[in-house]
Amino acid sequence: MTTSAEHHQHRNHDHVHGAGCGHVAVPHGDHVDYVHDGCMHRVHEGHVDECEPPGHVPHGDHDHQHGPGCGHVAVPHGDHVDYVHDGHRHAGHNGHWDDH
Repeated sequence: MTTSAEHHQHRNHDHVHGAGCGHVAVPHGDHVDYVHDGCMHRVHEGHVDECEPPGHVPHGDHDHQHGPGCGHVAVPHGDHVDYVHDGHRHAGHNGHWDDH
Protein backbone atom coordinates (compact mmCIF):
# COMPACT_ATOMS: atom_id res chain seq x y z
CA MET A 1 0.00 0.00 0.00
CA THR A 2 1.24 3.44 -0.80
CA THR A 3 0.87 6.19 1.78
CA SER A 4 1.56 9.07 -0.56
CA ALA A 5 -1.28 11.31 -1.52
CA GLU A 6 -1.68 14.12 -3.92
CA HIS A 7 -0.70 17.43 -2.36
CA HIS A 8 -3.90 19.47 -1.95
CA GLN A 9 -3.28 22.18 0.60
CA HIS A 10 -6.31 23.19 2.66
CA ARG A 11 -6.06 26.97 2.57
CA ASN A 12 -7.25 29.32 5.33
CA HIS A 13 -7.16 26.56 7.93
CA ASP A 14 -6.57 28.25 11.28
CA HIS A 15 -7.27 25.21 13.47
CA VAL A 16 -4.19 23.32 14.69
CA HIS A 17 -4.65 19.54 14.49
CA GLY A 18 -2.90 17.33 17.01
CA ALA A 19 -3.43 15.21 20.11
CA GLY A 20 -6.48 16.51 21.97
CA CYS A 21 -7.60 18.93 19.22
CA GLY A 22 -11.16 17.58 19.32
CA HIS A 23 -11.19 15.82 15.95
CA VAL A 24 -11.07 12.07 15.39
CA ALA A 25 -7.48 10.96 14.74
CA VAL A 26 -7.09 8.17 12.19
CA PRO A 27 -3.73 6.39 11.74
CA HIS A 28 -2.97 6.35 8.01
CA GLY A 29 0.26 4.66 6.95
CA ASP A 30 3.15 6.85 8.11
CA HIS A 31 1.03 9.75 9.45
CA VAL A 32 -2.23 10.62 11.20
CA ASP A 33 -5.29 12.09 9.50
CA TYR A 34 -7.84 14.21 11.35
CA VAL A 35 -11.53 14.05 10.43
CA HIS A 36 -12.76 17.61 9.94
CA ASP A 37 -15.99 18.63 8.19
CA GLY A 38 -16.15 15.41 6.15
CA CYS A 39 -12.54 15.72 5.02
CA MET A 40 -9.36 13.99 6.07
CA HIS A 41 -6.73 16.51 7.08
CA ARG A 42 -3.03 15.73 7.27
CA VAL A 43 -0.54 18.06 8.96
CA HIS A 44 2.28 18.54 6.45
CA GLU A 45 5.28 20.89 6.59
CA GLY A 46 3.55 23.55 8.69
CA HIS A 47 0.19 23.50 6.89
CA VAL A 48 -2.79 21.16 6.45
CA ASP A 49 -3.42 19.03 3.35
CA GLU A 50 -6.53 17.19 2.25
CA CYS A 51 -5.35 13.59 2.47
CA GLU A 52 -6.71 11.95 -0.65
CA PRO A 53 -5.50 8.85 -2.45
CA PRO A 54 -3.68 9.37 -5.76
CA GLY A 55 -6.37 7.81 -7.93
CA HIS A 56 -8.22 4.52 -7.75
CA VAL A 57 -6.44 2.06 -5.42
CA PRO A 58 -8.41 -1.20 -5.05
CA HIS A 59 -7.72 -3.30 -1.97
CA GLY A 60 -7.31 -6.84 -3.27
CA ASP A 61 -8.47 -9.99 -1.48
CA HIS A 62 -10.62 -8.19 1.07
CA ASP A 63 -13.36 -10.61 2.11
CA HIS A 64 -14.59 -8.64 5.15
CA GLN A 65 -17.73 -6.61 4.49
CA HIS A 66 -17.66 -3.23 6.21
CA GLY A 67 -20.86 -1.65 7.46
CA PRO A 68 -22.67 -0.66 10.66
CA GLY A 69 -21.53 -2.93 13.49
CA CYS A 70 -18.63 -4.50 11.56
CA GLY A 71 -16.17 -3.66 14.34
CA HIS A 72 -14.17 -1.00 12.51
CA VAL A 73 -14.31 2.76 13.06
CA ALA A 74 -16.63 4.43 10.54
CA VAL A 75 -15.44 7.82 9.30
CA PRO A 76 -17.66 10.11 7.18
CA HIS A 77 -15.62 11.16 4.15
CA GLY A 78 -17.25 13.38 1.56
CA ASP A 79 -20.20 11.49 0.02
CA HIS A 80 -19.38 8.08 1.57
CA VAL A 81 -18.09 6.38 4.71
CA ASP A 82 -14.55 5.02 5.12
CA TYR A 83 -13.76 2.23 7.57
CA VAL A 84 -10.44 2.27 9.45
CA HIS A 85 -8.80 -1.13 9.01
CA ASP A 86 -5.16 -2.15 9.58
CA GLY A 87 -3.75 1.39 9.46
CA HIS A 88 -5.63 2.58 6.41
CA ARG A 89 -9.15 3.45 5.33
CA HIS A 90 -11.40 1.29 3.19
CA ALA A 91 -14.18 2.72 1.04
CA GLY A 92 -16.79 0.73 -0.85
CA HIS A 93 -16.57 1.20 -4.62
CA ASN A 94 -18.40 -0.71 -7.37
CA GLY A 95 -18.56 -4.01 -5.47
CA HIS A 96 -15.04 -3.94 -4.03
CA TRP A 97 -13.05 -2.01 -1.40
CA ASP A 98 -10.57 0.77 -2.16
CA ASP A 99 -7.67 1.90 0.00
CA HIS A 100 -8.07 5.53 0.97
